[in-house]
Amino acid sequence: MTATLTGLPGLDHDEILRYSRHLIIPNVGMEGQRKLKAARVLLIGAGGLGSPLALYLSAAGVGTLGLVDFDVVDATNLQRQVLHGTKDVGRPKLESARDRILDVNPNVNVELHETRLTSANALDIIREYDIVIDGTDNFPTRYLTNDACVLLGKPNVYGSIFRFEGQASVFATADGPCYRCLFREPPPPGLVPSCAEGGVLGVLPGLIGTIQATEGIKLLLGIGETLAGRLLLVDALQMKFRTVKLRKDPECPACGTHEIRELIDYEQFCGIVPGLAADGGNSVPEITPVELAAKVKRHDDFDLIDVREPYELDIARIEGARLIPLATLTDALRTLDSARDIVVHCRSGQRSAKAVRQLQAAGFRKVWNLAGGILRWSDDVDPSVPKY
Repeated sequence: MTATLTGLPGLDHDEILRYSRHLIIPNVGMEGQRKLKAARVLLIGAGGLGSPLALYLSAAGVGTLGLVDFDVVDATNLQRQVLHGTKDVGRPKLESARDRILDVNPNVNVELHETRLTSANALDIIREYDIVIDGTDNFPTRYLTNDACVLLGKPNVYGSIFRFEGQASVFATADGPCYRCLFREPPPPGLVPSCAEGGVLGVLPGLIGTIQATEGIKLLLGIGETLAGRLLLVDALQMKFRTVKLRKDPECPACGTHEIRELIDYEQFCGIVPGLAADGGNSVPEITPVELAAKVKRHDDFDLIDVREPYELDIARIEGARLIPLATLTDALRTLDSARDIVVHCRSGQRSAKAVRQLQAAGFRKVWNLAGGILRWSDDVDPSVPKY
């Protein structure tokens, strides 16, 4: 392999054969493929969006892929995170991701960052790459990634997914808007359900992640029209695509006024305080599954309320619970007796914590949240109850 006069790495015969379908595209050609080989791309997250990103960017011949993740493969990941297989359950995601990438293309240099991206390490990690592709699923990391990319002048290829809907854009280019131009402030904690609570169609991250990979390749090659200045909205249920124009906000504290000159505490910025309930509000009275099981065994007089959705009953249930979906709780208040003990549960404890606060605000005092929800009930009390 030799370097060209332009400083780009050359391609050997095996690489020319491997990338031949790229080389015959006028917009790519030999020079474009060498640009891809010279490129350094950072993927934040090796999950749903990170899976198609890693697979297609490595197959395309991106020379260096950096991956940031600190999680392990879980059985619930396999429905959508095609970077990992059944044999990988329990392994660090970065290990299975590296093995799969090198199987797709052994020419790729894979750089692993097995850590949570934080304000302390983000600038040091991101500055070593040409572009960043955001495959995260939480607001603190999205704002952190955005601000770091703006400070370092790195394009940020954004994607998000929920149920049947997805979004994609390109932020933090020289003339385009950033994520804060679109969403100046994060939503209140718990307002937007996570994929774990609300679900996601398994193929949707493949769709959005492939769009992100396409945008990344266009940026590296300097071809076509990217999504900078546009937000792509995808409705997979109706199979509709539409774009919304985005403008660079001159008052944006990141890319407009440049008030943000250093990274901040993004957990605090998004209202997430360690030690409080999962939805970010004040802590609520809790009862453990073991304690609840003891109450049931003693035949204590209390009401057990399930605030999940009706379709979740088909998956798993705690016998004896009365179903009152969270959205209908206000209308059902008159049917509840505030003098009785009430235990509220959901899947993991987030929705039920909201329900407890709602009941407290309505004057109920003898009310508890089931810690960990039905998932922990399955772990600690009754393993015959499926986990989902």
